[in-house]
Amino acid sequence: MYINIKGELVDLSFPRVMGILNLTPDSFYPRSRKQTEQEIATRVNQLQAEGADFIDVGAFSTRPGAALVTEEEETARLDFGLGILFREYPKAVVSVDTFRSEIALRCVEKYGVAMINDISAGEMDDRMHTVVAQLKVPYILMHLRGGALTMMQDTVYADLMKELFLYFSEKINALHLSGVTDIILDPGFGFSKNTEQNFLLMRELKEFRLFDLPLLVGISRKTMIREALNCSVEESLNGTTVLNTFALLNGASILRVHDVKEAVESIRLLEKLH
Repeated sequence: MYINIKGELVDLSFPRVMGILNLTPDSFYPRSRKQTEQEIATRVNQLQAEGADFIDVGAFSTRPGAALVTEEEETARLDFGLGILFREYPKAVVSVDTFRSEIALRCVEKYGVAMINDISAGEMDDRMHTVVAQLKVPYILMHLRGGALTMMQDTVYADLMKELFLYFSEKINALHLSGVTDIILDPGFGFSKNTEQNFLLMRELKEFRLFDLPLLVGISRKTMIREALNCSVEESLNGTTVLNTFALLNGASILRVHDVKEAVESIRLLEKLH
Protein backbone atom coordinates (compact mmCIF):
# COMPACT_ATOMS: atom_id res chain seq x y z
CA MET A 1 0.00 0.00 0.00
CA TYR A 2 2.92 2.34 -0.65
CA ILE A 3 3.26 4.62 -3.66
CA ASN A 4 6.36 6.49 -4.74
CA ILE A 5 5.71 10.23 -4.97
CA LYS A 6 8.77 12.18 -6.09
CA GLY A 7 11.12 9.68 -4.49
CA GLU A 8 9.24 9.46 -1.20
CA LEU A 9 7.26 6.37 -0.22
CA VAL A 10 3.76 7.37 0.86
CA ASP A 11 1.85 4.87 3.00
CA LEU A 12 -1.76 4.54 1.82
CA SER A 13 -2.70 1.98 4.44
CA PHE A 14 -3.79 5.10 6.34
CA PRO A 15 -6.54 6.79 4.29
CA ARG A 16 -5.81 10.06 2.51
CA VAL A 17 -7.99 12.85 1.16
CA MET A 18 -7.78 14.21 -2.37
CA GLY A 19 -9.38 17.62 -2.74
CA ILE A 20 -10.90 18.63 -6.08
CA LEU A 21 -9.87 21.80 -7.91
CA ASN A 22 -12.10 22.32 -10.96
CA LEU A 23 -10.85 24.72 -13.60
CA THR A 24 -13.88 24.06 -15.81
CA PRO A 25 -16.93 26.28 -16.39
CA ASP A 26 -19.31 23.30 -16.61
CA SER A 27 -18.60 20.92 -13.72
CA PHE A 28 -21.78 19.26 -12.39
CA TYR A 29 -21.32 21.06 -9.04
CA PRO A 30 -21.45 24.80 -9.79
CA ARG A 31 -19.81 25.88 -6.53
CA SER A 32 -16.70 23.87 -7.39
CA ARG A 33 -16.00 25.81 -10.58
CA LYS A 34 -12.99 28.09 -10.17
CA GLN A 35 -12.09 30.37 -13.07
CA THR A 36 -10.42 33.55 -11.82
CA GLU A 37 -7.02 33.93 -10.17
CA GLN A 38 -8.63 34.90 -6.87
CA GLU A 39 -11.08 31.97 -6.94
CA ILE A 40 -8.31 29.48 -7.64
CA ALA A 41 -5.98 30.88 -4.97
CA THR A 42 -8.79 30.90 -2.41
CA ARG A 43 -9.73 27.32 -3.24
CA VAL A 44 -6.14 26.09 -3.01
CA ASN A 45 -5.72 27.74 0.38
CA GLN A 46 -9.00 26.20 1.55
CA LEU A 47 -7.95 22.70 0.46
CA GLN A 48 -4.62 23.02 2.28
CA ALA A 49 -6.15 24.51 5.42
CA GLU A 50 -8.76 21.75 5.64
CA GLY A 51 -6.15 19.00 5.42
CA ALA A 52 -6.06 17.74 1.82
CA ASP A 53 -3.17 15.33 1.24
CA PHE A 54 -3.46 15.64 -2.52
CA ILE A 55 -5.06 18.14 -4.90
CA ASP A 56 -6.66 16.81 -8.08
CA VAL A 57 -6.78 19.44 -10.81
CA GLY A 58 -9.17 19.06 -13.72
CA ALA A 59 -9.57 21.29 -16.76
CA PHE A 60 -11.91 19.06 -18.78
CA SER A 61 -15.30 18.24 -17.28
CA THR A 62 -15.91 14.49 -17.37
CA ARG A 63 -19.54 14.60 -16.26
CA PRO A 64 -21.95 12.66 -18.53
CA GLY A 65 -22.81 14.80 -21.55
CA ALA A 66 -19.99 17.31 -21.04
CA ALA A 67 -18.85 19.25 -24.07
CA LEU A 68 -15.58 18.41 -25.80
CA VAL A 69 -12.64 20.61 -24.84
CA THR A 70 -9.73 20.94 -27.25
CA GLU A 71 -6.23 20.03 -26.16
CA GLU A 72 -5.22 23.67 -26.55
CA GLU A 73 -8.01 24.87 -24.24
CA GLU A 74 -7.29 22.18 -21.64
CA THR A 75 -3.60 23.13 -21.71
CA ALA A 76 -4.35 26.84 -21.31
CA ARG A 77 -6.63 26.21 -18.33
CA LEU A 78 -4.04 23.98 -16.66
CA ASP A 79 -1.21 26.46 -17.27
CA PHE A 80 -3.29 29.17 -15.63
CA GLY A 81 -4.47 27.06 -12.68
CA LEU A 82 -1.25 25.18 -11.94
CA GLY A 83 0.74 28.39 -12.08
CA ILE A 84 -1.42 29.85 -9.32
CA LEU A 85 -1.52 26.61 -7.30
CA PHE A 86 2.25 26.15 -7.16
CA ARG A 87 2.77 29.84 -6.50
CA GLU A 88 0.60 29.48 -3.40
CA TYR A 89 1.88 26.03 -2.33
CA PRO A 90 5.11 25.03 -4.13
CA LYS A 91 5.28 21.69 -2.28
CA ALA A 92 1.67 20.64 -2.87
CA VAL A 93 1.18 17.05 -4.05
CA VAL A 94 -0.88 17.45 -7.19
CA SER A 95 -2.57 15.05 -9.58
CA VAL A 96 -3.89 16.13 -12.96
CA ASP A 97 -7.15 14.71 -14.24
CA THR A 98 -6.51 14.17 -17.96
CA PHE A 99 -6.71 11.41 -20.54
CA ARG A 100 -4.23 13.12 -22.90
CA SER A 101 -0.65 11.89 -22.73
CA GLU A 102 0.90 15.12 -24.03
CA ILE A 103 -0.84 17.09 -21.32
CA ALA A 104 0.28 14.57 -18.70
CA LEU A 105 3.86 14.91 -19.95
CA ARG A 106 3.71 18.71 -19.94
CA CYS A 107 2.23 18.95 -16.44
CA VAL A 108 4.81 16.66 -14.88
CA GLU A 109 7.83 18.11 -16.68
CA LYS A 110 6.87 21.80 -16.43
CA TYR A 111 5.16 21.96 -13.04
CA GLY A 112 6.28 18.86 -11.15
CA VAL A 113 2.82 17.32 -10.96
CA ALA A 114 3.04 14.13 -8.89
CA MET A 115 0.25 11.88 -10.27
CA ILE A 116 -1.87 11.32 -13.36
CA ASN A 117 -5.58 10.63 -12.98
CA ASP A 118 -6.88 9.11 -16.23
CA ILE A 119 -10.61 8.35 -16.45
CA SER A 120 -10.10 6.36 -19.64
CA ALA A 121 -7.35 3.99 -18.43
CA GLY A 122 -5.46 4.75 -21.64
CA GLU A 123 -8.37 3.96 -23.95
CA MET A 124 -8.60 7.56 -25.24
CA ASP A 125 -4.85 7.94 -25.84
CA ASP A 126 -2.81 4.83 -26.56
CA ARG A 127 0.43 6.59 -25.57
CA MET A 128 -0.69 7.29 -22.02
CA HIS A 129 0.71 4.12 -20.42
CA THR A 130 4.08 4.61 -22.10
CA VAL A 131 4.27 8.26 -21.06
CA VAL A 132 3.35 7.50 -17.44
CA ALA A 133 6.03 4.79 -17.35
CA GLN A 134 8.53 7.29 -18.71
CA LEU A 135 7.54 9.89 -16.11
CA LYS A 136 7.65 7.35 -13.25
CA VAL A 137 4.60 8.84 -11.50
CA PRO A 138 1.66 7.06 -9.87
CA TYR A 139 -1.26 6.39 -12.20
CA ILE A 140 -4.92 6.42 -11.17
CA LEU A 141 -6.62 3.73 -13.24
CA MET A 142 -10.39 4.17 -13.58
CA HIS A 143 -13.12 2.01 -15.10
CA LEU A 144 -15.11 3.61 -17.92
CA ARG A 145 -16.96 2.58 -21.04
CA GLY A 146 -17.07 5.08 -23.89
CA GLY A 147 -16.64 8.81 -23.30
CA ALA A 148 -18.51 11.72 -21.76
CA LEU A 149 -21.15 11.75 -24.50
CA THR A 150 -21.80 7.99 -24.56
CA MET A 151 -20.90 6.53 -21.14
CA MET A 152 -24.46 6.49 -19.79
CA GLN A 153 -25.72 4.69 -22.89
CA ASP A 154 -23.49 1.72 -22.06
CA THR A 155 -24.61 0.49 -18.64
CA VAL A 156 -25.70 -3.08 -19.42
CA TYR A 157 -23.54 -5.72 -17.73
CA ALA A 158 -24.03 -9.48 -17.55
CA ASP A 159 -22.17 -9.36 -14.21
CA LEU A 160 -20.93 -5.94 -13.14
CA MET A 161 -18.30 -7.02 -10.62
CA LYS A 162 -16.97 -9.84 -12.79
CA GLU A 163 -16.56 -7.48 -15.74
CA LEU A 164 -14.88 -4.81 -13.62
CA PHE A 165 -12.43 -7.31 -12.19
CA LEU A 166 -11.56 -8.62 -15.66
CA TYR A 167 -11.12 -5.04 -16.90
CA PHE A 168 -8.77 -4.13 -14.06
CA SER A 169 -6.82 -7.37 -14.36
CA GLU A 170 -6.14 -6.71 -18.03
CA LYS A 171 -5.29 -3.04 -17.50
CA ILE A 172 -2.96 -3.74 -14.56
CA ASN A 173 -1.13 -6.34 -16.62
CA ALA A 174 -0.79 -3.92 -19.55
CA LEU A 175 0.53 -1.20 -17.24
CA HIS A 176 3.09 -3.52 -15.70
CA LEU A 177 4.26 -4.55 -19.17
CA SER A 178 4.63 -0.84 -20.03
CA GLY A 179 6.74 -0.27 -16.94
CA VAL A 180 4.21 1.47 -14.69
CA THR A 181 4.73 0.35 -11.09
CA ASP A 182 2.58 2.64 -8.93
CA ILE A 183 -1.11 2.05 -9.68
CA ILE A 184 -4.19 3.27 -7.81
CA LEU A 185 -7.56 1.74 -8.70
CA ASP A 186 -10.71 3.82 -9.14
CA PRO A 187 -13.94 1.79 -9.71
CA GLY A 188 -15.47 4.75 -11.53
CA PHE A 189 -18.62 5.54 -9.56
CA GLY A 190 -21.07 7.31 -11.85
CA PHE A 191 -19.18 6.42 -15.02
CA SER A 192 -21.00 3.95 -17.27
CA LYS A 193 -23.05 2.86 -14.26
CA ASN A 194 -26.58 3.70 -13.15
CA THR A 195 -27.58 4.39 -9.56
CA GLU A 196 -28.47 0.78 -8.76
CA GLN A 197 -25.13 -0.40 -10.15
CA ASN A 198 -23.25 2.25 -8.18
CA PHE A 199 -24.77 1.00 -4.93
CA LEU A 200 -23.99 -2.59 -5.87
CA LEU A 201 -20.40 -1.53 -6.49
CA MET A 202 -20.28 0.20 -3.11
CA ARG A 203 -21.62 -2.88 -1.35
CA GLU A 204 -18.93 -5.03 -2.96
CA LEU A 205 -16.11 -2.54 -2.52
CA LYS A 206 -14.16 -4.73 -0.11
CA GLU A 207 -13.69 -7.32 -2.87
CA PHE A 208 -11.15 -5.01 -4.54
CA ARG A 209 -8.71 -6.00 -1.79
CA LEU A 210 -7.74 -9.01 -3.90
CA PHE A 211 -5.75 -6.68 -6.18
CA ASP A 212 -3.62 -5.54 -3.23
CA LEU A 213 -3.51 -2.00 -4.64
CA PRO A 214 -4.63 1.33 -3.20
CA LEU A 215 -8.28 2.11 -3.90
CA LEU A 216 -9.61 5.59 -4.70
CA VAL A 217 -13.31 6.30 -4.18
CA GLY A 218 -14.91 9.34 -5.79
CA ILE A 219 -18.60 9.68 -4.99
CA SER A 220 -18.61 13.30 -3.83
CA ARG A 221 -22.09 14.83 -4.39
CA LYS A 222 -22.74 12.49 -7.34
CA THR A 223 -26.04 11.48 -8.92
CA MET A 224 -26.24 8.20 -6.99
CA ILE A 225 -26.60 10.21 -3.78
CA ARG A 226 -28.97 12.79 -5.20
CA GLU A 227 -31.27 10.18 -6.72
CA ALA A 228 -31.31 8.02 -3.59
CA LEU A 229 -32.12 10.98 -1.32
CA ASN A 230 -34.11 13.06 -3.82
CA CYS A 231 -31.93 16.06 -3.07
CA SER A 232 -30.00 18.73 -4.97
CA VAL A 233 -26.24 18.78 -5.44
CA GLU A 234 -26.07 21.52 -2.81
CA GLU A 235 -27.91 19.26 -0.34
CA SER A 236 -25.80 16.16 -0.95
CA LEU A 237 -22.93 16.65 1.51
CA ASN A 238 -24.45 14.53 4.28
CA GLY A 239 -25.05 11.62 1.91
CA THR A 240 -21.51 11.98 0.61
CA THR A 241 -20.10 11.76 4.13
CA VAL A 242 -22.13 8.64 4.93
CA LEU A 243 -20.96 6.80 1.81
CA ASN A 244 -17.38 7.98 2.25
CA THR A 245 -17.42 6.50 5.75
CA PHE A 246 -18.77 3.20 4.39
CA ALA A 247 -16.03 3.24 1.74
CA LEU A 248 -13.35 3.77 4.41
CA LEU A 249 -14.68 0.81 6.36
CA ASN A 250 -14.46 -1.31 3.23
CA GLY A 251 -10.97 -0.58 2.01
CA ALA A 252 -10.84 2.90 0.48
CA SER A 253 -7.33 4.34 0.55
CA ILE A 254 -8.12 7.76 -0.95
CA LEU A 255 -11.33 9.79 -0.84
CA ARG A 256 -11.63 12.21 -3.78
CA VAL A 257 -13.92 14.98 -2.55
CA HIS A 258 -15.19 18.52 -2.94
CA ASP A 259 -15.51 18.90 0.85
CA VAL A 260 -12.18 18.13 2.45
CA LYS A 261 -12.95 19.08 6.05
CA GLU A 262 -15.79 16.56 6.36
CA ALA A 263 -13.75 13.76 4.77
CA VAL A 264 -10.80 14.41 7.08
CA GLU A 265 -13.11 14.34 10.09
CA SER A 266 -14.55 10.99 9.00
CA ILE A 267 -11.06 9.51 8.85
CA ARG A 268 -10.12 10.91 12.26
CA LEU A 269 -13.25 9.54 13.93
CA LEU A 270 -12.76 6.08 12.43
CA GLU A 271 -9.15 6.15 13.61
CA LYS A 272 -10.43 6.75 17.16
CA LEU A 273 -12.76 3.75 16.87
CA HIS A 274 -9.93 1.51 15.72
